[in-house]
Amino acid sequence: MLKSLFTVGLIHVVISFERQNNGDGVYTVNVMVDGQRIHRVIGRESDGTTRTQAEEFIEKVRQDAKHNRLSLPKGRKVALSFSSAVEKYLVKLNEEGGRDLVMKRCRFSLHLVPFFGDVSLSKISSCDIERYKRKRLHEVAIRGGSGRKRHDEEKQKTTSPGTVNREPAALSHLFSKAIEWEWIDRRPAKIKRFKEEQGRITYLSIDQIKRLIEFAKQDQNAQIYPFIIIGLETSMRRMEILSIRREHINIQQRTVFIPKAKGGSRLQPITQHLAEFLKDHMATLPKGSEWLFPSVAAREGHTMDIRKPFRRVVIAAGLNPDEVVRHTLRHTAITHLVQAGVDLPTVKRISGHKTLIMVERYAHQNGEHIKAAMDKLENRYQKIS
Repeated sequence: MLKSLFTVGLIHVVISFERQNNGDGVYTVNVMVDGQRIHRVIGRESDGTTRTQAEEFIEKVRQDAKHNRLSLPKGRKVALSFSSAVEKYLVKLNEEGGRDLVMKRCRFSLHLVPFFGDVSLSKISSCDIERYKRKRLHEVAIRGGSGRKRHDEEKQKTTSPGTVNREPAALSHLFSKAIEWEWIDRRPAKIKRFKEEQGRITYLSIDQIKRLIEFAKQDQNAQIYPFIIIGLETSMRRMEILSIRREHINIQQRTVFIPKAKGGSRLQPITQHLAEFLKDHMATLPKGSEWLFPSVAAREGHTMDIRKPFRRVVIAAGLNPDEVVRHTLRHTAITHLVQAGVDLPTVKRISGHKTLIMVERYAHQNGEHIKAAMDKLENRYQKIS
């Protein structure tokens, strides 16, 4: 068999000539469009077909493609490769104001795309996803501030089931949007989640909070102190805090508008103390700055990562930096709300959780307020006994 390969724009064309057992020869053309092969038989040598006719067919393909008149099977869905689908998905999701885009980009670029690569989106199977999950579950997790894997066997940790679950969840959302945007007709695979253990929630005591705030004031990074204050007094997530715009702060109503929260846009209530703190803090910002945490070096215009100064302050306060992370501020605020006796629906409203299920974890795992409630019940019964 003789083959000749041509590239016409983004279309790849292969002319093939095959000599059959009866001595006749057949000219065929394979056209690759969007990762899908379209096979065309040009004709037999015995019928007078020559290579010239095959090349004439290629020229027709070239002109049809140029004028968007390429003849493809009716009803054909464009066979997107996984990597191409991800690229288009992130662009469209951004245009639609999709949530959690930063983490979605990380999960796709660091893990999902390297694994699935250019496999057709519609060809991904449940077996492929299970292989991916097993592979990720046994990888060494990246820890610490350096961004590199630690090779000390005593400090190595494999990726947790919870972390792995977030990645197929992003894949599942891609499947759903691909159906909505008519890239595929149906979900190509069923995605199962690992069972996650409900670990202990780490939060700071009042004394630990005082020490953390004290050393945050003294730190060389001027943004770490307001970051910690906001986190402790609102339970806002890291990127929700760092992407606060000045125009979204309402001192009189004591609210901060969060347009792209994990659970959708919401109005975050704040304490009177925080309202006064923010008023004073904004007065110290550069004139014309639209962000509460401005950064001239960041493409987004605001600080994107505050991990290093936070870790430095945690160590200075005598706390364990592997246990006390930035999300600990959120855990701390929610835990103290629950322990103060605030009802769970109100805690949910403040924390921005979608459901009460996650909020209930704080009620179940931090039981001092529950013991106090039972003491109150006992005291009431003692009055009638």
